Amino acid sequence: MRLLGLDRLGHRFASGTQALSGVSLEVERGEFLSILGPSGCGKSTLLRLVMGLERPTEGAIAWAGARPRIGVVFQEPTLMPWASVIDNVALPLRLQGLDRAERLAAAQAAIEMVGLAGFEKAVPRELSGGMKMRVSIARAFSAKPELLLMDEPFAALDEITRLRLDDELRDLWRAQGLTVLFVTHSVFESVYLSTRIAVMSARPGRVADSLTIGHSADGAAFRASADYARQCGLVSAALGRAMAA
Repeated sequence: MRLLGLDRLGHRFASGTQALSGVSLEVERGEFLSILGPSGCGKSTLLRLVMGLERPTEGAIAWAGARPRIGVVFQEPTLMPWASVIDNVALPLRLQGLDRAERLAAAQAAIEMVGLAGFEKAVPRELSGGMKMRVSIARAFSAKPELLLMDEPFAALDEITRLRLDDELRDLWRAQGLTVLFVTHSVFESVYLSTRIAVMSARPGRVADSLTIGHSADGAAFRASADYARQCGLVSAALGRAMAA
């Protein structure tokens, strides 16, 4: 069942730069859809349009029914440095006007969901990069989103932490029944995480290809499989064609 559709979406900045042109894409409920493309192709701009932080200059965004609750995880954790983990996670709920007891209970549940129980009173300077990103994910989950938008959230992390968080994200997506729109420039990450990958061309970005991903195993077994290598090869070839076009 469709959640939203992008119909010939385009966006031109005030400077005159055309970031996106003719982007048509449907997002299905419950899918994990990765937006894969080279730097500067408009992936982050596309997410900002879906968030409502920017307005398209061409085309339209159509929601199937009421606009869903949206959670957002950016490239940087963007935490309040003076606030504790639980207060950072509870921030969206405070902005919604929930009373303190209710928002702290919801924040606590989200903290436990991402494996940070025991760090509720810690401040960001006391956390590792991976832990800060977990706080950011917990904050996005605290308001029980139906659609989760993620803009290269693990790009700045070391490889071991990134692989671990990829595993945890897949588990959370399955457990929560979310729809995820995930921006990345990593072929390997996109194949591991996604049910489908939309491949974008260089600027002005457009959807050049869409590939359905099948997972023949879970976790490390899938990463080590010939099927994973084969699908990475197919996606890499599609990305190469999109960049050459």
